[in-house]
Amino acid sequence: MKSLNAGLAAVVVAAGMAAQAAEPNTQTAAQRPQLAVQILTTPAAVTRLIVVSLQDRKLALVENGQVVKTYDVAVGKPSTPSPVGEFTIERRVMNPTYHHDGRTVAPGPHNPVGDRWMGLSKPGYGIHGTNEPNSIGKAASHGCIRMGKADIEDLYSRVEVGDQVQIVGQRDNQTAKLFGAPQVTPAQPAVVLAKSNTPVQPTAVSNVATAAASPAPVGEQVVSTLVHTGAVVSSFVVVGVL
Repeated sequence: MKSLNAGLAAVVVAAGMAAQAAEPNTQTAAQRPQLAVQILTTPAAVTRLIVVSLQDRKLALVENGQVVKTYDVAVGKPSTPSPVGEFTIERRVMNPTYHHDGRTVAPGPHNPVGDRWMGLSKPGYGIHGTNEPNSIGKAASHGCIRMGKADIEDLYSRVEVGDQVQIVGQRDNQTAKLFGAPQVTPAQPAVVLAKSNTPVQPTAVSNVATAAASPAPVGEQVVSTLVHTGAVVSSFVVVGVL
């Protein structure tokens, strides 16, 4: 009898499970347990370009067509001009050791390339720091692009090996958009010297002491300064200003 009852119970349980399985799922989407899905996204690639205008003596960092930042730079002097064209950054070096013409300078404040070097695909040329900060904004280098300490460190942190570098010699539409109108330095008056046999009188020195209180004409100022410094000016006097 016990075995019969156990068999009947097993049949009832099996029938209940089958009926439950056959019932449609009436839960709404909101009631059903949701599976956590993690979507992995890949950062969009950045197209980076460095543009150097030799005429403007400025550098622009451009990312995806937008100007990120501009910097003042020093460029090659006339006897050793900077190369013009398209290049890439091939190496990045912190605290580089300088080697040139048998001369070696260890990293430090006297290193001519400062504490950052970004070598270009043109051998021997790069974008770097300098131990001559007063040269920034001038045509003063041996062909490389010099930057101030804070600027080179900032740019170095933003670029990578393989980034494109474009060095432009003459201003064009691109550099005009990047850097705006060129800066115009006011012309200084030219002093014309004419030969004379009339010696300069030592009494002209007195004009130097009063120049700050009552400015003397240009001619008197120049003559007074020359006499005050002991320069020989007996054969030249100022005769006019252009």
